Amino acid sequence: MAIDPNFEQNREKVDEHNGHNVWGPVDEPESLGIHGTHVAVDFDICLADGACLEDCPVDVFEWVETPGHPESEMKADPANESQCIDCMLCVDVCPVDAIDVDASRPDRV
Repeated sequence: MAIDPNFEQNREKVDEHNGHNVWGPVDEPESLGIHGTHVAVDFDICLADGACLEDCPVDVFEWVETPGHPESEMKADPANESQCIDCMLCVDVCPVDAIDVDASRPDRV
């Protein structure tokens, strides 16, 4: 199942992490929510293959440890989402469609 492109309408903002929003539900370690707004990563489906980190020309993503998560114990965190240039490479290379980029979202960094 891919990231919900309307998550900001369908989920509640429950926290902040590394300067970006976290959209719930969050129930660690099994459920970690969606991280970011302009560049959003669904931590619950991210399998940490690293393609987005490798392909992003402006280094939006950083690895973050997520011990105990059933999908993977590392996630691609949009820690530098303000650097995003909307090239969509990360969206294109994600094998599980865990990333959504939308510059029109109201809470863009």
